[in-house]
Amino acid sequence: MPFDSSLHTPGPQRWWRPALIGLLALCPVLVGALLGYRLSERAGLSQLAAVANERLELYAATLEAELARFAYLPSLIASEPDVQALLAAPADAALRERAGRTLARVGVRAGANLIVVASPSGEQLATSSPQRGSGGGAPGIANALKDGAADFFAANESDGSTDYYFTQPVQRDERALGQIVVKVNLAPLEATWIDLGLRTQSERLLLVDENEVVVMSSVAAWKYRTVGDAAPRHSSHRYAAASLAPLHLDRERKIEPGVALVRVPGQEDQPAASLLAQERPIVPLAARLMALSDPTLVRRQARNAAWGGGAGGALLGVLMLYAMHRRRALRQLFQARNALQQAHDQLELQVHERTRQLRSTNEELTSQIAQRVQAEGELMQAGKLAVLGQMSAGISHEINQPLTALRALSRNAIRLLDGGRTLDVASNLRNIDEMAERMGRIVNQLKSFTRKDSLTLHPVTLADAVRNVLLMLDHRLQSPHIEVQVDVPDDLQARGDTTRLEQVLLNLAGNAIDAMADAPERRLRLHAQRVGERVRIAVDDTGAGMGEAQMQRLFEPFFTTKAAGQGLGLGLVISSKIVRELGGTLRAERLTPGMCFTFDLADATTDASATEEHHV
Repeated sequence: MPFDSSLHTPGPQRWWRPALIGLLALCPVLVGALLGYRLSERAGLSQLAAVANERLELYAATLEAELARFAYLPSLIASEPDVQALLAAPADAALRERAGRTLARVGVRAGANLIVVASPSGEQLATSSPQRGSGGGAPGIANALKDGAADFFAANESDGSTDYYFTQPVQRDERALGQIVVKVNLAPLEATWIDLGLRTQSERLLLVDENEVVVMSSVAAWKYRTVGDAAPRHSSHRYAAASLAPLHLDRERKIEPGVALVRVPGQEDQPAASLLAQERPIVPLAARLMALSDPTLVRRQARNAAWGGGAGGALLGVLMLYAMHRRRALRQLFQARNALQQAHDQLELQVHERTRQLRSTNEELTSQIAQRVQAEGELMQAGKLAVLGQMSAGISHEINQPLTALRALSRNAIRLLDGGRTLDVASNLRNIDEMAERMGRIVNQLKSFTRKDSLTLHPVTLADAVRNVLLMLDHRLQSPHIEVQVDVPDDLQARGDTTRLEQVLLNLAGNAIDAMADAPERRLRLHAQRVGERVRIAVDDTGAGMGEAQMQRLFEPFFTTKAAGQGLGLGLVISSKIVRELGGTLRAERLTPGMCFTFDLADATTDASATEEHHV
C-alpha cells in the first residue's frame, strides 16, 4: 500500500499549529478559572453581606434600645416641681441646691451620667453632680447648647469616650424658661463592640454622626476621624481636641445596592485592607451605623473555586483537543481508506498464496513430527536392545547356572527317592524351587524392560527399582569385583514410570561400570534423598571421568567415549529424554575421581495427585 507522508509530517508552513492548539487549550482553563473566581466571589460576598446586614440590624437595635431608656428623662425632669421652681426663680441658691439633689436622685435611678438644668442662655443652674460646681458640671455643654442642637453625640473631655446628650427646652406661655440636658456615656457599649470584634474576628463597626465624624468604633484608632470630604460643624464644641483627620475609605467597586468594597488604611505595621462596607441609617439618632466585613475567607473560597473552574476548563480543553484530534484522525482515515481499498485485492491474493504455502508446510511439519516421534520410540527401543545385547552374556550365565543346578538336583532327587530318603528329596525340591524363582525374576525383568508401554506416572518405590537394576547387572558387578553402595530409604517414593525409571538407572549404572573397567578403585554408589517436595537421585562412580570438552558434548546423540563397537552414544540422550518426560532434569558433575549423574523427580508422598495415576 503506498504511504502518504503528507498525512503524518507537517510542512514548514504549519509550524504555528502547535502554538495555536496550545493557546486554544489554555483559553478554557483561563476562562474557567476567572469565571469560577468571579461567581464564587460574588456569591460569597453576597452571603457575607447578608450575614453582616443581620448583625448590623442587631447592633443598631441594641444602640437604639440603649439610648431609648433615657429618652424620657428630659420630659420627666422638666415636670419635677423643684426643677420648675428653679426655672421660675433661677437666682435662688436654695432652689438650685434642692433641684440638684432631685437631679442626682433621678440620675442614680435612671443610670444617667449627668443631668443639667440650664438657662436659655446656656448657664448651668443645677446639676446631678454637685462636686462639679455650677461652672464646670458639664464641660462643653454650654457651647453645644448655644448652637441650638437637639440630641447629639460628643467626645468626653476626660477619657476620650463618647457621650450622648438629650436636650429639651422648657417653655411656658411661649416663653423659654431653660433647657434640660441628660448625658449618657456609651463607653460600656463601645467596649462590647471592641471585645466582640477581637474575640470573633467579626465586622468592624463605625457609628458616624450627622457631621460625618466617627463617634463610636470597634477600632479605637478610627474614632473622631471623618469619613467625608467636608469639614464638620461644631467641631470645637463636640469633639474636644480631636484632630478629625480623614479616614480615607476609598471605594473600589460596588457589589450590590448598599454594599461595596472599600480600601481601608492599615493600622501601625499592618497593610491596607479591602473590606466589604455596608451601612444602616439610625434616623432617631441622626447617625448611620457602618459595618466593614473581612472578605478574606470569601476570596480563599473563590481561589479554590478558580482552581475548580480551571480544572473544568482544562477538561473542556482536553475534550476540544480530543474532538480536533478525532476530526483529524477521521480525515486521515478517510484519505487512507481509498488506499486500503486498492490494496485489499492484492492482500487477498497474497493471503491466499501464503495460506496455501503454510498449509503445505504444516502438512510437511506434521509428517516430520510423526516421523520424529516414531524415530525416537524406535531409538529408545534400540537403546534398550543395545543394553540387552551388552547384558546377554551375563544373563545367559545367570540362567545357565540355575539350569545346571536344576539338572543336578533333579537327578539327585531321583536317586534319593529310590533310596527312600524323602527328607533329602524335599530339601532338593526346595532348592529347585528357589532356582526356578530366580530364573523367573530374571525373565520377568527382561520382559518388562523390553516392553514398549505408554508413559504412566504413578508412585515408584526407589529401593525396589534399584534392587531390580542391580539384579540385572549382577553378573557385571561380580567380575571384575565392584563395590556397590546403596543409600536409598525403603519408604522413599518418587512420581514416575517404573520401566522408564529402571531404564535410566540401568543406563547410568552400566555406564559407570564401563568407566571403572581400568580404575584402581571400583565403587558404584546409588543414593537418593528427599529435598523439599522433590526426590534427588544420584549415581556415582570412581572411574576416569571426562574432560571439559567431553562434558560439553555429553548429551549429544551418537557421542561416546567407549571403544568402537561397545556403544552407540544414545544411552545418555535417551536417559535425558526419559527424565524430562518424568518431570526432571538429568545433570552431570565431575568428581575426584569419577563422575556423578543426578536427576530429580516429584516426591510422591507430598504430591496431592500422587494417589491417582496420570496418563500422558
